[in-house]
Amino acid sequence: MFSFFEGLVDPYGPYEQNDTPARRLWPFLREYIRPFRRVFAITGFLSVVTAFADVALIWYVGRIVDLLSVATPAEFWAAHGTEVMLVALALVAVRPVLQVTHVALLHNTIMPNFGTMMRWRAHGHVIRQPVGWFESDFAGRIANRIMQTPPAANDAVFQTFDAVSFASVTVVGAGIMLADADWRLLVPLVVWFVLYAALVRWTVRRAGPASKAASDARSAITGRVVDAYTNIHSVKLFAQNDREMVYAREVIETAREAFKAEQRITTKMDLSLTLLNGALIVTITGLAVYLWMQGSATVGTVAAASALVLRLNNMTYWIMWAFSSLVQSLGVVQEGMETITQPITLVDAAGAQPLRFERGMIEVQEVSHHYGRGSGGLEKLSLTVKPGEKIGLVGRSGAGKSTLVRLMLRFYDCEGGRILIDGQDIAGVTQDSLRRQIGMVQQDSSLMHRSVRDNILYGRPDAGEAAMIAAAKQAEAHDFILTLEDPQGRRGYDAHVGERGVKLSGGQRQRVALARVILKDAPILILDEATSALDSEAEAAIQAALSGVMQGKTVIAIAHRLSTIAAMDRIVVLEDGHIAEDGTHAELLQRNGLYARFWARQSGGFIGSEEEAAE
Repeated sequence: MFSFFEGLVDPYGPYEQNDTPARRLWPFLREYIRPFRRVFAITGFLSVVTAFADVALIWYVGRIVDLLSVATPAEFWAAHGTEVMLVALALVAVRPVLQVTHVALLHNTIMPNFGTMMRWRAHGHVIRQPVGWFESDFAGRIANRIMQTPPAANDAVFQTFDAVSFASVTVVGAGIMLADADWRLLVPLVVWFVLYAALVRWTVRRAGPASKAASDARSAITGRVVDAYTNIHSVKLFAQNDREMVYAREVIETAREAFKAEQRITTKMDLSLTLLNGALIVTITGLAVYLWMQGSATVGTVAAASALVLRLNNMTYWIMWAFSSLVQSLGVVQEGMETITQPITLVDAAGAQPLRFERGMIEVQEVSHHYGRGSGGLEKLSLTVKPGEKIGLVGRSGAGKSTLVRLMLRFYDCEGGRILIDGQDIAGVTQDSLRRQIGMVQQDSSLMHRSVRDNILYGRPDAGEAAMIAAAKQAEAHDFILTLEDPQGRRGYDAHVGERGVKLSGGQRQRVALARVILKDAPILILDEATSALDSEAEAAIQAALSGVMQGKTVIAIAHRLSTIAAMDRIVVLEDGHIAEDGTHAELLQRNGLYARFWARQSGGFIGSEEEAAE
């Protein structure tokens, strides 16, 4: 039975990805509700049926009281025995089936799958965001919103079916039953309902913003705490535990104030509801007794009306809490939407085709990019890298080296000009096909919190064990990998490397990253300070390995340690977003220009500071 209900909706089913999702609450939720439309309709119908059944049961108890008060046991059974047996059969056979179906749809179909589907699709949307989008926010806050929004949406759906629909039907059913007994009993119920609706409206209008403020405050706490934990080495290195506590306390106190405001609303609501329900019990029960005393109502009417208002009294607290929870959940969803509904601005062009790699010719034509600031970055830079050519890219910090590489990988779109690979504008090909043709080793090579094997195979998941080990050996990583063991006892290639590879030394991380790129074997290779984390002996070994890897590839190598690129076919010197010099190592030294000053002033093979170079 459980498998049947759990499998009615596939949360991982195919869907059309939308780069510009709805930014308003209901249109946003409607996209997620679509696969559940039939399930929601049946669940809503069963909520109505079960609620009416409960009200009808109270009405029937009043009928039984009336029948028993005017007949002997024998007369009662002779006249109404069959009726009582049919009602009993409905209670023990039909009602449980309806109830269990309603509960199973809600708890086994909707609850496990709705939030799962939302989290799956939200993660799919966020992970397609460009690199620059992630650089503008805390990873912890993004993850927190991905994690907290689906449960909040789940809770909103649950409260809608379990409480709101049930309560609405109960109130309507109560009105019908009281009106049927005596229309005057309906008057206090209507007055109570109007006041109750006003109280709900008051609560909802204040609880929503208060809940969102509290949710925002919790996200801010997560962002600051995760930031401290991610940079724990810096916290300890600079002995700033106390500073981090003060930094965290600011947002923790903001969250406390937001929560206090939220709870004040709850207390006011609870007091008002207690007074309102007390008045309902007194008026309806008192009026029913008065009508009985006047001969206008039966004992059964008094019993049913009393039972009904007591049920409403108990239910209204639950309903008010459900409404508050519903609004709070929707507030959390709205807060999460600030992240997971942001449009994806860097997308494949309409009709984009995979990059057709032929020779590896790279042409940078009049490219400008300033990160939207109007200055810095690159300004009308043109550069041609011939197939199989190996160039070094040097320049002071901020000269535009990393910007050029990011544009080649299409982490950003050029603000002006274009970049071609084998004559194809990279803005017109699919991003994945572009990046599959480029291998890159960065200065700070972070690894996944997975096994060494998983990290190396990330370069080419379909590669075999032998190819993976060969790549590790070529990167001078195989020997130290065999010595690894994590706290769970996993060894060698199965050992996990910790978050961002923190359990490995800088040199070890760099060699695993090199192995990953070697295994990828892309025809275009970008090296961004690829050996910066290695000691001199390891660097010499890796440089020898890279010489073999670079054969037959188009290579762009960024370096401050000029000795690592002196043997390149060509060296390009960037200055303030322009190409200042271009030539071989020997030619640039002969010119006695910027590169020659870098070479003369470097200490240990590094470009000197801007002040030194300017002397």
